[in-house]
Amino acid sequence: MPNPKRKHSKTRRDKRRTHYKATAPTTAVCSNCGSSVQYHRVCPECGYYRGKLAVEKNATA
Repeated sequence: MPNPKRKHSKTRRDKRRTHYKATAPTTAVCSNCGSSVQYHRVCPECGYYRGKLAVEKNATA
């Protein structure tokens, strides 16, 4: 396999890496309580998923 003949500069390396970035997860609004929820996940506030109770939440008071 061929090897590089010359060293690539830091600028050239960094230009290539500009597309390696993290994206924020897409969120939706819970239909039951209105809090922010990731898609295809059970709501962490109320425990509902797609209008049905999926996880029983304990009331801490």
